[in-house]
Amino acid sequence: MNYMERNYRLENEKMTKLLINLSLPATVGMIVNALYNIVDTIFIGRGIGYLAIGGLTVAFPVQMFIMAIAQMIGIGAASVISRNLGAKDIEKADHVAGNSFLVVGILGTLICVFGLAFINPILRVFGATDILMPYAKEYLQVILIGSIYFPFAVSANNLIRAEGNAKVAMFSMIIGTVLNMILDYIFIFPLRMGIRGAALATILSQLVTVVYILWYLYKGNSTIKVRLHHLKPDWHIIYEMLAIGFPSFARQVAGSLTAIILNNSLTFYGGELGLAVYGVVNRVIMFLFMPLFGIVQGMQPIAGFNYGAKRTDRVKEVLKLSLIATTIFATVSTLFGELFPGHIIGLFDKDPALIKNGVFALRIVIAMVPIIGVQIIGAALFQSIGKALPSLFLTLSRQVLFFIPLVIILPRIYGLGVLGIWLTFPIADILSTIYTVLLLRKEVRIMERQFS
Repeated sequence: MNYMERNYRLENEKMTKLLINLSLPATVGMIVNALYNIVDTIFIGRGIGYLAIGGLTVAFPVQMFIMAIAQMIGIGAASVISRNLGAKDIEKADHVAGNSFLVVGILGTLICVFGLAFINPILRVFGATDILMPYAKEYLQVILIGSIYFPFAVSANNLIRAEGNAKVAMFSMIIGTVLNMILDYIFIFPLRMGIRGAALATILSQLVTVVYILWYLYKGNSTIKVRLHHLKPDWHIIYEMLAIGFPSFARQVAGSLTAIILNNSLTFYGGELGLAVYGVVNRVIMFLFMPLFGIVQGMQPIAGFNYGAKRTDRVKEVLKLSLIATTIFATVSTLFGELFPGHIIGLFDKDPALIKNGVFALRIVIAMVPIIGVQIIGAALFQSIGKALPSLFLTLSRQVLFFIPLVIILPRIYGLGVLGIWLTFPIADILSTIYTVLLLRKEVRIMERQFS
């Protein structure tokens, strides 16, 4: 499909068909990627034990930070590229892509260097106990080496999706995910490499993904054509890209900060078992959320392109359809989790204490997931149309404004302890969704006046 055909589809194709065509590949890719996280944790739990899951949980905030950098650049650049393609400025879109490659390479290298230099204090802050430290350190050392190139894969995937090539973006995710699962099994079981083997499987599969993306971008079928002169820094482009992507970065960093506080609270109230339970439940939540993020990734290029083309009617239409779709997916996922929690938790480890505590936690934590799609879509819409500040407020509302204060206060009330930690999730979901609805209604009215 050439540039003109893609633009015609984004501006004229029936919205239901267009959203499905762009969201379905992204959703499949995200589900496969989330399935990797599930399988990876199952292999670690079955092959090493629940203490290794605890170590993985301690290291997870660092991975979230690496992902935050990649998503900030990728989502910010994708938004700018979508609007430039909508305005028919292809050269500017190429320059944005080139600058995104430059920035992601520099930041990825800095993460690797500083992460390895300060790995021990980082893991202590993130909740590592003496028992969990060896697992967390062994895993994170390998992951940090991969941070030199992994952010590029995540960032470039967003750019491919921004030009409307959702199938290529999906395939790039599937390649890495399937290879990761295969290598996970080989390194953990036949080769008995332990948690280091799991980390090595991750960075090797990411390297293959990077090679595939580079092949796609330079073989000639991509609308985006990055050449050497596009790598020249343009500070206006870099500022716009980072400003738009910053809400996503803030959300991920807030998630990382939340994970740090959760890790330390769970260590205090529930010990290593509490951390392992959260590690399992968190993987399940990520899996339940993936269809929602797939819909978001299909929605964003449509919203960004049509906002750039001043087609408010289509922006509103894709917003409505996305809200309906995410609510349906989230409700079905929640019902599945509430009806079969024992079977789900039991996949990771057969330890009776882990299953008992995991079932209890899962049922509480996912109770309000059916409404969380509203917040995810709301923040994504503001990013797509280049309004960084409202997106930032929405992004931070759940974790910083609601979740962090609640997770500190609730465990101390009436001796709730771990129960207070789990109750924080649904309460924060309710409050952040209400806030999102208020901001969305206001923005739709502004948009109608602006383009009327």
